[in-house]
Amino acid sequence: MAKAPPDTGAHPDPAAHQSVLAASEAHASRAASPPATEEQLPDPARLANMLQRLSEIAGDGEGAVSRLALTADEREAHRVVAGWMADLGLTVAVDAFGNTIGTLPGQRADLPALGIGSHLDSVPQGGRFDGVVGVVAGLEVVRLLTSAGRQLQHPLKVIAFVGEEGARFGEACLGSKAVVGQLQPGDLQRLRDADGVTLGQALQALDLDPRQLPSVRWAPNELAAFLELHIEQGRLLESEGKAIGLVEAVAGNTRLRLRVLGRADHSGGTPMHVRRDALTAAAEIVLGIEQLAREPRRRTTVATVGRLDVWPNSITTVPARVTFYVDVRDVDGDRQREAAQDILTLAQQVAARRGVGLEAEKVGDSSPVVLPLWLRQRVRDVCNRLGVSHRVLNSGAGHDAAILARLLPAAMVFVPSHQGLSHCPEEWTSIADIATGVRVLYHTILALDEGLLENNG
Repeated sequence: MAKAPPDTGAHPDPAAHQSVLAASEAHASRAASPPATEEQLPDPARLANMLQRLSEIAGDGEGAVSRLALTADEREAHRVVAGWMADLGLTVAVDAFGNTIGTLPGQRADLPALGIGSHLDSVPQGGRFDGVVGVVAGLEVVRLLTSAGRQLQHPLKVIAFVGEEGARFGEACLGSKAVVGQLQPGDLQRLRDADGVTLGQALQALDLDPRQLPSVRWAPNELAAFLELHIEQGRLLESEGKAIGLVEAVAGNTRLRLRVLGRADHSGGTPMHVRRDALTAAAEIVLGIEQLAREPRRRTTVATVGRLDVWPNSITTVPARVTFYVDVRDVDGDRQREAAQDILTLAQQVAARRGVGLEAEKVGDSSPVVLPLWLRQRVRDVCNRLGVSHRVLNSGAGHDAAILARLLPAAMVFVPSHQGLSHCPEEWTSIADIATGVRVLYHTILALDEGLLENNG
């Protein structure tokens, strides 16, 4: 596994030096690999070029990407990927929700497809690797198959989902929830962004038809299995020197929108004891949430307030309204929901004591998911055969694979994140490590293509 560069305080892999990185890592990867006989190896330079191209869409040129869900920028990324799919000979389709799917035919059209994919959207000021790694990995697997002249028995689908990040509408994995039937027509009006734009309106603005949401849903046998390659967004793999993470469980999350309602008053003319300050009440609630989540009995619970909107947001005015969002996660669904309820109780108590109003809304709720053991073992067997170091771990972040696992077998394969950084411009994973992940993915697809056929007689 390639080691991350020393922490110099600067971005370890600036876009300006991407071509140099690609060339050096391509050479290092090939030099470190045992001589291949007939095995097709991933091309690090190709992976780097695809990642670089996508980072230019809504990127600032210095590592930060702000490509939010269901925006023109996200659609542009999907168009670029669709072009790459077509260049590889895939049949490309875009469903009514905007998910882009490229299909490589198999020898047997009667078999369900194998799937590889992830997402192309980002959080505001996010990184260049989250999600996109899984999409370009799928494209590289197709290239390896065609270069080797191999045709699978099963069709192979490379899937780029819409709106995995919950940054815009407060709910994550919108595209994958649409295909499993978890997103309902009522959600098109219920979910809205900070500007009040509903999910349905956002779809219409991009010439997508929200009325066709039912047509997006997959049949239960749409895929025989789905694999998602993703950066870890944690520190375990790097700290332990492991190349691959095999995800056992993906945390669930409950997302709340809280609005504290006070009164706008002059900052100089209003005595402290008569104020109804929405921001100080919100601040007490936020600190209370942190303390609550750190209680030992919560174990694996995490809770985050990552956004506050203050009104009127004036230096000389006592804040009258604060809207903020709480993201509660846990691999234990009971603890997750208990913590969310305790947070609501805490907010109500603070609001009552401070004489301010409180409005609360649950904007998202997903249960934890345990991914199927047999599929994870298939990936483990491939790692053992290839001599690739690995470990089993859980994911605190949500993923499209966890949503699909409610309908069909799904597995997640992690590659290391430098210092665990993610959702920030400093997010970085070496191209050599990504290439290792693609190699594992490629051989897993080959193993599944044969193994599933044998199991089905």
